[in-house]
Amino acid sequence: MRYLRAKRKEGGVALIAWISFIGIMLAVTVLISVMSIMAGFRSELLSRMLSFNGHLYVHGQVLNADDREQRLASLDALPQVVSVTPLIESPAMFRAGGQVTGGLVRGIRPGDLDSMRFVFASLDDRAKQTFGQGEWGGDRVLVGKALAQQLGLGVGSPITLYSPTGADSAFGNLGGQEKTYVVGGVFSSGAADFDRAYVFMPLEQAQLFFGKEGLWDVVELKVTEPDRVERLLPAVREAAGPGTLVTDWRQSLAAFWGALQVERVAMSIILGMLVVIATLNIISGIVMLVKNKTRDIAVLRTVGASPSSMLRVFFIAGATIGVAGTAAGITLGLLFCLNIAAIQHFLERLLGVQLFNAEVYMLDAVPALVDMGDVFWVAVLAVGASCVAAFLPSWRASRLDPVEALRYE
Repeated sequence: MRYLRAKRKEGGVALIAWISFIGIMLAVTVLISVMSIMAGFRSELLSRMLSFNGHLYVHGQVLNADDREQRLASLDALPQVVSVTPLIESPAMFRAGGQVTGGLVRGIRPGDLDSMRFVFASLDDRAKQTFGQGEWGGDRVLVGKALAQQLGLGVGSPITLYSPTGADSAFGNLGGQEKTYVVGGVFSSGAADFDRAYVFMPLEQAQLFFGKEGLWDVVELKVTEPDRVERLLPAVREAAGPGTLVTDWRQSLAAFWGALQVERVAMSIILGMLVVIATLNIISGIVMLVKNKTRDIAVLRTVGASPSSMLRVFFIAGATIGVAGTAAGITLGLLFCLNIAAIQHFLERLLGVQLFNAEVYMLDAVPALVDMGDVFWVAVLAVGASCVAAFLPSWRASRLDPVEALRYE
């Protein structure tokens, strides 16, 4: 600690020590903050996508088996299963106000709407009550917010749906079913892609409209721990019975999940290099310190100090900078992440601009989810890199020959 203190003739060493400390502190703060914000966005996006879609999907014989209601009850009785929802999902064309676009129609039982948390919360009470009511099994549909804006729709507006497959008749399947519905409500799922593509229809109405009377396309399950769905696969297969195929969300969203994983790893590596670069300043500081203390090293070695004791002196001096910078960086990073909403709102008031548009991101503030596992590995990286940076010049100091060091003194 005496070696690291500022002295007039050794001010350069102290300055570099402070630069190293600040550099490591800021690098660790940035790494923790960015990883936490990425984890927050990832968690929010996944929660919205998995709220709209299922966690497990059951295909096959269960969809038209005679005992399918019993199988459905068996699936619903499984531990950790939150909801079991039979669905019809087919492509269709939408026409309103002279505009035509394509999308997907999802047939769902009115009582299952609450399984989609964000969609259900975005609907008003009248839309929830009137969904599934009316002639021919329900003439009211729910339209995504982005799709409604694109077609100029509001509650009570007519929308015409066209299906390439129609209902069966005495003359066979006539194909090309078309019907005009009333917009009973506009929903927002929190994901613009879903809001732009989906129209919800009562399940029985969808079966009639697409010529699938009495059939389901898929049974969708939601569980308490979607990150651990693989544990439930054997139980779900057994409850669903023979002739069924069970898949999970990691397969249906494989491309999206893979992109998230690659982005997380890539950003961690790139930002981790900042920490490594910041620790390189320790080498400069210890090299200057060794140069200034060459005579001290030689005297100590002459009176019997071992090379390992010299190595420990300078190694501890360098490692102290790294440990102190890491501790300060973790503290600042955690404080920033835990108070990110207050910091954002303060900056918005101070600058008079909106830094984070809630209408675009469906969030009031930048999300930050602190993962203590990530914090641990950041600390290990920073302290490890600091120790390596401190070891190299310290090892060289321990190898210094006292005779050569004192030759010109």
